[in-house]
Amino acid sequence: MPRRIPLRKCVGCNERKAKFDLIRIVYNSAEDTISIDKTGKANGRGAYICPDPACLNKAVKSKNIERSLKKSVSEKIYEDLKKEIDEMIG
Repeated sequence: MPRRIPLRKCVGCNERKAKFDLIRIVYNSAEDTISIDKTGKANGRGAYICPDPACLNKAVKSKNIERSLKKSVSEKIYEDLKKEIDEMIG
């Protein structure tokens, strides 16, 4: 029996995709920090986004990342996400 692939919903395009194909943004309430989780295992509330600039733009405009994390997101996090996406597709 094949292993199930965990699916997560992108906060930009709202499509369900394999967890490993998405970028995870995590809010750690204990440390009160928001960061990009490269391992996918960091503690905290997570939001997932496709490695696609169009999805990032949609998520920023609709404030879906902030809504998912239940926390306001700084401009630096958006810049870091943009760099991460550029590295993944570049």
